[in-house]
Amino acid sequence: MSPALVTLHLRAESKPLEHRSALTPTTAKQLIDGGFNVIVERSSQRVFDDAEFEAIGAPLVDEFSWPSAPKDELIIGLKELPEESFPLVHEHIQFAHCYKNQAGWKDVLSRYHNGNGTLYDIEFLTDDQGRRVAAFGFHAGFAGAAIGLLNWAWQLEHEESLSEVEWYPNEAALVADVKKAVESAVSRTGVKLPSVLVIGALGRCGSGAVDLIRKVGLPEENIIKWDMAETAKGGPFEEIVQSDVFINCIYLSKQIPPFVTMETLNTSERKLSVIVDVSADTTNPFNPVPVYTVATTFKEPTVPVELENGPRLSVISIDHLPSMLPREASEAFSAALVPSLLELPDRKNARVWKEAKELYKNHVARL
Repeated sequence: MSPALVTLHLRAESKPLEHRSALTPTTAKQLIDGGFNVIVERSSQRVFDDAEFEAIGAPLVDEFSWPSAPKDELIIGLKELPEESFPLVHEHIQFAHCYKNQAGWKDVLSRYHNGNGTLYDIEFLTDDQGRRVAAFGFHAGFAGAAIGLLNWAWQLEHEESLSEVEWYPNEAALVADVKKAVESAVSRTGVKLPSVLVIGALGRCGSGAVDLIRKVGLPEENIIKWDMAETAKGGPFEEIVQSDVFINCIYLSKQIPPFVTMETLNTSERKLSVIVDVSADTTNPFNPVPVYTVATTFKEPTVPVELENGPRLSVISIDHLPSMLPREASEAFSAALVPSLLELPDRKNARVWKEAKELYKNHVARL
């Protein structure tokens, strides 16, 4: 099949405050140069201006017009589609969050099946080593650590919850704000700099968290880096309770003992005041941080953990953290995805797409 026969339709994201994009002007141009047709929906919230796509030769179409696009167009986006019931007739490339028994997974998956469409879930596109071909993990960890430290500083001086968090045009601006907040809180209250325990510190996400913590000036001895070796004995872990901030960056693939429980946290000896659940497996029955039940948002970034003893404790569980740095996160993610996208003309045989389609069929069979 000739690449010219592949048309990618970049849909506008509908999730509030989702500024990222699966394709960027840079990567869209790479695809066009590779013989693809790339159609771009106008977007009122994407970090890249419509004109940036127009400038590289991508035709623009109306926002949210993908349902009426020709059936042979592949629809590419990031976050889940709006909750509607009409059948999905296209091939979709996106994160769908429906393969791990998340709440409502059957309703989501049924739409593709009922329309004879196909889901290529980006979360499960893997290379021949089993690693995801493209992930936002680094920027998720980076942004999660940033909000965690902002919240730690905020709670030292405010009774009310942390207010709405904005997105940033670049990393330097975010680092500067977090550094200022931490330093100001420390100088005004006289407390020591926080100790931060990161679980999953060797992965993409954990590496991003550690990078942010270093860049805002915390000394190395305040950064407790745990990975599989440290958690092998099984939780819950007293070391988390004795840290100021806990950042969960693991990729949950099976049931594991919880890292913390309401019982282990409900003590006057606890130092922990902020949990950042970057993994945000809120509705997963195996969530290893089972002390909250709601996903938080940039508008309301924290949820309190109701405990009788110890200092105030809140959880951050925003499921699209990289949107805090949408331009840099999109560029890194999309650049990693392009080599696989270039194989789409031969998707019936190209391993990454063939396996993704087989996985989709396996999950449809569970309906």
